[in-house]
This record gives sequence, C-alpha cells and structure tokens, in this order.
Amino acid sequence: MSPDSQQLDPLTGLVNRKGFEEELKAMVLLAIQADAPLSLAFLDIDNFKRLNDSLGHEAGDTAIKAIGNMINDLGGSRATVCRYGGDEFALIIPNTEREQAFLLVEQIRSLIDSQQFLSDGKNTVQAHLTVSAGISAIPIDAQDENELLRKADQAFYRAKITGRNKIVLAYEEKMAPKTSHYTQTQLERLSELAREQGVGEAVLLREALDNLLIKYKHAFTSKK
Repeated sequence: MSPDSQQLDPLTGLVNRKGFEEELKAMVLLAIQADAPLSLAFLDIDNFKRLNDSLGHEAGDTAIKAIGNMINDLGGSRATVCRYGGDEFALIIPNTEREQAFLLVEQIRSLIDSQQFLSDGKNTVQAHLTVSAGISAIPIDAQDENELLRKADQAFYRAKITGRNKIVLAYEEKMAPKTSHYTQTQLERLSELAREQGVGEAVLLREALDNLLIKYKHAFTSKK
C-alpha cells in the first residue's frame, strides 16, 4: 500500500520518519512470522554541514534531493526508501540477507562518490559528496525491531568514526563496565519494570541509552 501524504517527505518525496517507523514495524513482524530475512540500512551524507555553510541551504536541499533520487533509483524497486531526517536516509529491504543488502548499498555509495555535479531535476550544484552507511539484519544480527535499529545505528556510527565514505556491517559489541549512579527511587522503579517485562535490568538500561543516542545522533554526526 502506498504511503499517504502525511507519510511523505515534502522535499524529497520519499517516505518520512513517521512512515518509516510504521513500515519497519509491519515489515519486521512479517519477516519474523515468515522466518524470512530483513535488512535495515542507515545512510547519511558525510560533512553535509560543510556544504550548507559554504554554499547555502538551497544548495544543501538540492544535494539532499539529488542523493535521495539516486538512492531511490537504485534501491526503490527492492526497498522502502525513507528520508529519516536531515541528511540521513534509511532503507528497509525485505527478503534480503545482510550481504545482499551490502551489495545494494555499495552500489549507491559508489554512484554518489562518482558524482561531481548533483542535480535534483531543477537545480544543480557542483559538489563531490560521499555517504556513510550501517547495516543490520534479521535474523543474523537481531531478533526484533529494537535490536535491529540498535545494531544498524551502531554500525552507522562506526562507519562515521572510522573514516566515512564506507559501509559497516553490524557486529556484536563487547560489554564495557561503567560505574553509574542512580537515585534509590529510580533503581526501585527499574527493578519493578524489569520484573513486569520479564527481562534483566541491564537490558532495559541499554535500550534506554540506545534510544537517547538515536534521538540525539543527528547533532553528533553533523559535527563529524
């Protein structure tokens, strides 16, 4: 079913963040029920703030639209392509193993890297831009929607801090001990919630921290 107007990004015409969240939830459920693979990729434009600062927001909008068009041209027949926010995009790729998703996203990365002029069909800007991406998949990396998002976001972050213009696949990160201090009330409520949900307190704390990092990641990655 095609998304309604409230689920489309007005700049690119792609599915917006709200549509992405609804589509991902539905497609993850279908994948789990059918015991089928599902891949998720996050991509964003490297050093996009530099382009906006040097050429202006109109040039930035042209670049976002042009790159959105390239992503959709290459991936739209196989994936739901979304503008996740700002200069970040997401692809939900059903019935696709992680390695197959990597090949698709590498096609996109390579095409964007080869461009010197970016055109959205109306406006053109001279700019060489690259993208970084992170990919996770069900069932190899995750068993549910939250874990799929977390692993894709972790992989995306690694792509950013290890050089950009690359794609990183999800992997299991080692736990790192860290001393933290919480109020007695917070700990009591955490313990009660863990019992209600039937999960460990550490699982809930990691989920809360992941949600916080995802919420503010645009502010961080725009400085990288």
